Amino acid sequence: MDKNTVIGLLLIFGLFMGFSFYQTNRNQKLRKAQEEQMTAQAAQKAEEEKTLSLESDTTETDSAAAVSLTPAQMFSSPQVADENDYIVETAKAYYAFSKKGGYLKHLWLKDVYRYTPKDSAKIMLELFEGGTNEMSIKLMLRDQTEIATKDCYFLSDGPDSVVIDEKHKTLSLRLYPNAQGDSNQCQTQDSKSYIEYLYSFDNNDYRFGFKVRFVNMDKYLYSNKHDYTLEWNAQPRSVEKNYEAEKMLTSVYYMDNTEDVGNLDERKDDAKEFTSALKWVSFKQQFFTTTLISEGKPFNSGALSVQAPVKEETSVLKNCAAVLDFEVDDLDKGAFDMSLYVGPNQYKLLKNYDLKLERQVPLGWGFFLLHWVNRFAIIPVFNWLDAYGLNYGLIILILTLILKVVLLPVSYKTYMSSAKMRALKPEIEEISARYPKDEDMMKKQQATMALYKSAGVSPAGGCLPMLLQMPILIAMYRFFPAAYELRQQSFLWAEDLSTYDSIWDFGHRVPLYGDHMSLFTILMTIATLFYTWLNNKLMNPTQGNKDQQRMMNMMMYMMPIMFLFMFNNFSSALTYYYLLFNLATFAQMFIFRAAVNEDKLHAKLKANMKKPVKKSKWQLKMEELQKQQAQMLKQQQQQQKRK
Repeated sequence: MDKNTVIGLLLIFGLFMGFSFYQTNRNQKLRKAQEEQMTAQAAQKAEEEKTLSLESDTTETDSAAAVSLTPAQMFSSPQVADENDYIVETAKAYYAFSKKGGYLKHLWLKDVYRYTPKDSAKIMLELFEGGTNEMSIKLMLRDQTEIATKDCYFLSDGPDSVVIDEKHKTLSLRLYPNAQGDSNQCQTQDSKSYIEYLYSFDNNDYRFGFKVRFVNMDKYLYSNKHDYTLEWNAQPRSVEKNYEAEKMLTSVYYMDNTEDVGNLDERKDDAKEFTSALKWVSFKQQFFTTTLISEGKPFNSGALSVQAPVKEETSVLKNCAAVLDFEVDDLDKGAFDMSLYVGPNQYKLLKNYDLKLERQVPLGWGFFLLHWVNRFAIIPVFNWLDAYGLNYGLIILILTLILKVVLLPVSYKTYMSSAKMRALKPEIEEISARYPKDEDMMKKQQATMALYKSAGVSPAGGCLPMLLQMPILIAMYRFFPAAYELRQQSFLWAEDLSTYDSIWDFGHRVPLYGDHMSLFTILMTIATLFYTWLNNKLMNPTQGNKDQQRMMNMMMYMMPIMFLFMFNNFSSALTYYYLLFNLATFAQMFIFRAAVNEDKLHAKLKANMKKPVKKSKWQLKMEELQKQQAQMLKQQQQQQKRK
């Protein structure tokens, strides 16, 4: 590579970096301006609403006697001014159910913690922090007025706090209608009629039952309507170290009537409507998921949507929404059975439910070979090693060694292919000297291929074994960032193997690189560069001119440099594995080199060249066809001469 080429590449790289830095600053300024504009609009809207509210209050005060009951007042209101939630405790979690609405408002998972910086106090992980989960059922009254259960108060006959054990396994929340009449009668409840949210728990399960029961409600609800709509909205908040990675993996998943699992786009706002049945719908984060499952009858139809938060600095990952239609045949004694799973997005845990919930773990489901490698090779071995209680850094090391042993025949075949081509280097150099000119390139290639053929060497012999290794490397790329087991597991300087390791936080973002420096990524890059150099040194040079060879070498060295930027924000378990894989490959290469005598190999190949080349049936058939064509051509020429 001459000086001009180097200068040109440096200038291109400098222009690319400069443009990226300019674009980043420009986007930040635009985003800031948009946020200021939105804040001003929100303040103006709030002021207008305040003015309208004051005017409305004045009007209502003047005509208080004429005001009728609001739809929400048709149902039970709190007996006392108590807005505390109903609390349920199991061996797995604390659940908080809102008195106003009766839905699961938020929960805390036991022995599971949100990310906090190193040496900081642990904080129990709270999903739907601040009550960012809401469920509501639309009801139509006798006069066809619609109300939502989220505006009504649910009452419990038991204590507000329940500990699940052998005797206590349910939480019953009931919405009682008020007796018909004037405003003085609105507080009189009809205790024989109600809508019940019946939650049933297993002490050691993240999944719990959720049944909606209608008891003697025909006289209060519109009797011709038997289909109801459940509206579910949630704003999952960040609980991991890497907000961007967590946000990227947050979306809405579902199982349709064909039992296929799909999801809305994770990279942009998306929405989808269903006119057919749905079995379950899930709001999935990186390592946790909340899934609403129909038991028995499926949801008749639905509409799902996911949107990114408006403000970038918020801890909200996505705005998730589901509108699900279900049917209740009898308003006096009908019910719709559901269940909720709220817990880890862990493959082996979700698979036990036999509902394809494990499809939410990103193992490369869109590619046939990738998820098969993960499901039937990597995950079973990983779980087997995990059962011994080893440190996860050691588990990854053992897993790497096991895979290298399994791939040993493939690696040996790859090495032998390159060794044979190296052994034939003197003969190849002789051919190159025989055809030094570029216009003789075709003759040189034909002579080289004839040499390989006579020696019994296949130039593509090392490609197929390498291709067989690629699915495993890509499967690991999917597995490690998705493995719940690695969450908050430390190893060496990495405090959490599920996310990036950092030995230096910059305090600002560097374009294309990030705001930190990952040591495992640096070591992986160095190892890859060394492997590239060693491989180029041992391999036979590519046949072609020197400029092409230099360009090829430059491209091979550019790839590891690109890895430095690409993997800086990736799971440290992944970069640690790739580092180990390269180191194991070095050791394997030196063992093969010590075991294979290339002088003896060269002598064997020269002996092969003296033997007649055994032709395949296809080659013999082609030669026979060529002879027949030549004979026919000769006969035609003789006939033309006679004429």
